Amino acid sequence: MTAALVDELVDYFQTEAAGLAPGLPAHGTLPDDATPAQKREHLAALLTVRPPLPIPAPVQASLDALLDAEAAARPLVEVNDLPTLAASGITGPLAQVILWQGDITTLRVDAIVNAANSQLLGCFVPGHLCIDNVIHAAAGPGLRQECNELMIAQGHPEPTGSAQLTDGYHLPARHVIHTVGPIVADHQPTREHAALLASCYQASLEVARRAGDRSIAFCSISTGVFGYPVLDAARVALTTIGTWLTANPDVGMRVVIDTFSDRDTDAYRQALADAPHSSQSEAPQR
Repeated sequence: MTAALVDELVDYFQTEAAGLAPGLPAHGTLPDDATPAQKREHLAALLTVRPPLPIPAPVQASLDALLDAEAAARPLVEVNDLPTLAASGITGPLAQVILWQGDITTLRVDAIVNAANSQLLGCFVPGHLCIDNVIHAAAGPGLRQECNELMIAQGHPEPTGSAQLTDGYHLPARHVIHTVGPIVADHQPTREHAALLASCYQASLEVARRAGDRSIAFCSISTGVFGYPVLDAARVALTTIGTWLTANPDVGMRVVIDTFSDRDTDAYRQALADAPHSSQSEAPQR
């Protein structure tokens, strides 16, 4: 079933891409003996570079069927099954926080946070492994279309340190919260960078609270191509999350810090060990 859907969708979006840019190759051509995996990768590339245009209803139905089937095959992680930092000897407001290393698109949680750029339309580079691209690919093009509607209504790029809420589409999370982190070109963050990064976390938590969300998963904002050193960013994140939880004890927000790599996980473990409230007795969940 999925192989037939991929063939159908590749044909449609390949033809559409050729019409949008006549005379230019639509992101490469597939060989006649292309494997199903190659065809699916090609479809992902076509969707990644596609502008936020309407999709005809029959094509949308086929795309939804494919993304639903892929989502059903993807292993899910329930936020309520993950241990909190209290199990690692952490006390205070961060004791209820979860440190987890894994794929944020597999996490069943009320909201996940996307480290977006100021255009809020996702990444347009096929195969790029930034969190923006990974989230948009799993959610489907409806996410880009909704973001585009937000940007048109807003009339200007998204400011650094703010946050916007969208639906989650084909993600297990019901919402995606998009926030634009500071860019640290020389990897030397200033106090202004730190304040803007803190604002990303605070604004995201406030958006989640207003939406009625009671669980939220953060990626490590600004630590990729935006150049914020991971350990410094981890300290800002933990301080801001702890302060917000202290100020909002009745919300009952379950916060996940989702790390992508061993490097990020180790940075958060170090930041927790350096914090005055920390008394770790074992490593957090990885």
